[in-house]
Amino acid sequence: MSFGLEHKVVLITGAASGIGKAASMAFAENGAKVVVADVNESQGLSVVNEILGAGGEAIFVKCDVSNAEDVQNMVDTTMLTYETLDVAINNAGIGGAPGRTIDIDHKEFTRVMDINCTGVFYCMQAELKEMVKQKSGVIINTASIAGLRGLPNSLHYVASKHAVVGMTKTAAMEYARQNIRINALCPVFTVTPLFNPEAMDQFKEGLSDKLKSGIPMKRFSTPQEMADAMLWLASDKASFVTGHALPVDGGLTA
Repeated sequence: MSFGLEHKVVLITGAASGIGKAASMAFAENGAKVVVADVNESQGLSVVNEILGAGGEAIFVKCDVSNAEDVQNMVDTTMLTYETLDVAINNAGIGGAPGRTIDIDHKEFTRVMDINCTGVFYCMQAELKEMVKQKSGVIINTASIAGLRGLPNSLHYVASKHAVVGMTKTAAMEYARQNIRINALCPVFTVTPLFNPEAMDQFKEGLSDKLKSGIPMKRFSTPQEMADAMLWLASDKASFVTGHALPVDGGLTA
C-alpha cells in the first residue's frame, strides 16, 4: 500500500527508540525525509545511519522537548535543511516512576508533565507557526489509552496524556480551516524501553499478565503497529480526520 508520503518532510521527536524509531524507519521506507529528534544523541544518530544505510534520507537533531529553545532550534533546523515541514510527530515521552497518588514525588510529577505535556505544547506551537505559513500540515501527538481512561499507580502519566488529548482536540479545531490536521494516537501497552513487561513484574509480581489479560486480543502491541497507524494518519487517506484520539489498543477501550 502506498501512503503517498514520497519526499514529504517528517519530524519525529523521541525518535531514537521504541515507537519513535519504528515510525522513523517506516516513514523513511515510504520515501519521506525524516528529521530524527531525540535527547539521546548516540541512539538518534544510529537511527539516522540505519535509514541512510537502507537508502533513505534523514538528519538528526538533538532536542530536549521540555526546553523551548531546543524545540525552536529543532524546527528551525528542519526548515533550514528542507524548507518545509509536512508532518510532525510529537512522540517524545516518559512513563514516570509508578506509585499511588499520595506517594508520587512532586519533582517526579513535574518532570513527567514537563516532557509529556509541556513538551507537546512547545512542539505544536513551533510547528504550527511554520504550517500556518505553508497553509498545510499534519501533526500527530502520541498520547495513550491513559489519555482516555484512568490507570492506577500512574496519576502523573495519566494527567499528562489526558492533557495531550485535550490539546490535540483544541488545536485541531483552531486550525482545521487552514488545511492543518491534528490527531492523537492512543497506544495500548506497547513493548518498548518505556514499557518493559519484566519491569512491570518487578514492581508487582504478575502485573504484566494482568495487564495483558485486560486486552481483548490478549497481547501487547508492537511499535510497528503504532508506526503503521501513524502512516495512515499522516497520509491523504486520512484527509477528513482531525481532532481524533485514535485508540490502537486491541479492543481495550471498546
